[in-house]
Amino acid sequence: SNCVYVCVFMRAHALVYLCHVVSLTQPFGSFQSPNFPATYPDNMHHRWDIRVPDGFRVRLDFSHFDLEPSDMCQCDYIRVRWWHARIHKHTNMHGQKLAGQTPLGASGNIVSVVFSSDFSNQQNFSGFQAHYSAVDMDECVEGVDENDACDHLCHNYVGGFYCSCRLGYLLHPDKRTCTVECSGLVFSERVGSLSSPNFPSPYPKRTECSYVIQVSPGLKLRLHFGDPFDVEDHPQTLCPYDFIKIRAASKEFGPFCGGKSPGVIQTDSNIVAILFHSDHSGENVGWRMTYTSEGGSHVHARTQLETMILT
Repeated sequence: SNCVYVCVFMRAHALVYLCHVVSLTQPFGSFQSPNFPATYPDNMHHRWDIRVPDGFRVRLDFSHFDLEPSDMCQCDYIRVRWWHARIHKHTNMHGQKLAGQTPLGASGNIVSVVFSSDFSNQQNFSGFQAHYSAVDMDECVEGVDENDACDHLCHNYVGGFYCSCRLGYLLHPDKRTCTVECSGLVFSERVGSLSSPNFPSPYPKRTECSYVIQVSPGLKLRLHFGDPFDVEDHPQTLCPYDFIKIRAASKEFGPFCGGKSPGVIQTDSNIVAILFHSDHSGENVGWRMTYTSEGGSHVHARTQLETMILT
């Protein structure tokens, strides 16, 4: 459907120029300068707003182009602006160079074409004729907004795309992020180690890992975080993005993040619960921890796992 708006600009009671705004929403179409192919009028300002469906971009072809040439398009000109997500670009054109040349491929599905003529032309110019069409956008090749990009694998189809994950990963409900299942893991050996998923490669986004270390009553666990330790942090706020929290009996340790290892943590308990959280962004390698058990009959040990669930 085409919608037409008309506006007249006045200055000191004199007509400056006439403005027409036309909305084009069909998947293809054409438009041209006023009076085409005859000489276009002076003092004109026309705009065509083209919008095709999401998942497509606008292709623009000029089959005829004859405007008054001028330095830096100061006289008569066409200005093409296009939008995709938060990206906004534009280009100006004038003269007689565009007809039959390579089509303009916009990066998004919204394009605005402005035609402006000044107060006089020293010779006759026939204007332009343009054709537009909706062309499928390959989001996997051309890229999308960072928040919409696939974490692992991207698959394009006509009008859109979808994401999938490598073996061993799960697709998050956001349909973009690949995460892992790392909840409810219990370690019962007296000596052992655990780490963030993929360590020392970057850990997955949007992940909630919960680990429990439970050894025999009367033993107490000693944790040691080694290097490298790399968990996303913030220079002014304590661990707002990714973090590790530890609970041991009535004690809580953390949250820990940043590039400095927590080192050695003496828990004085035979049961330790560890929570690791990551948000939707970042490329950090994570952490690795070893633990040992030390004997001591005087140590008060809790044996109920449900008391160790982190909140």
